Amino acid sequence: MPTTATLQLLPLAQEHYPAVSAIYAEGIATGQATFATEIPAWAEWDASHLPHSRFVALTGAGQVAGWAALTPVSGRCVYRGVAEVSVYVGAAHRGRGVGQQLLAYLVAESEQHGIWTLQASIMRLNTGSLRLHEQAGFRLVGVRERLGELRGQWHDVCMLERRSKVVG
Repeated sequence: MPTTATLQLLPLAQEHYPAVSAIYAEGIATGQATFATEIPAWAEWDASHLPHSRFVALTGAGQVAGWAALTPVSGRCVYRGVAEVSVYVGAAHRGRGVGQQLLAYLVAESEQHGIWTLQASIMRLNTGSLRLHEQAGFRLVGVRERLGELRGQWHDVCMLERRSKVVG
């Protein structure tokens, strides 16, 4: 696993989940990161994400600064190489390149596991996440207007994808 001057990327394991879920809760609280309103238990989260390409970024002090994982977009075999990206960075660590490192590593690892298309569904008002994904080679393929309602407000969702240059 890679280590930078300030971060170490490790496979996301059950023992990381309390910190992962706390970061997810911060994302939920923003009202911009997800339409989810509750944190799933570990077993539910674990079952819904691919067993590979899930990572935490640890600080030098061993604190989880962020996490990234993939969810299959379909159970149909023709879509086995297509996955949905989740990248979350703790509020105290945003703006420091944690998301960039996680997403770059997630892209590389996903290709090692035969993923040819990564997709992301991002609320239009989440400009930081949109910028992060565009910098990682994702392109906007469309906007689904008023796709989801959260806390009484309707949100447009930008659909982005990144096609692998080495798989598919």
